[in-house]
Amino acid sequence: MPDLGKYAVEVLSAYGVSIALLIVIVLLSAARAARVGRQLAEAEERADG
Repeated sequence: MPDLGKYAVEVLSAYGVSIALLIVIVLLSAARAARVGRQLAEAEERADG
């Protein structure tokens, strides 16, 4: 790990926040994709029905 000097806490916390936000965005995107997929399947069933 590189020596970050007196700014180590700030740099590492910025990395931590960035990684956390990326994880949240990925989870929200996956949840939305699943919801839209269910809605599409329901719409196709109604159309075929």
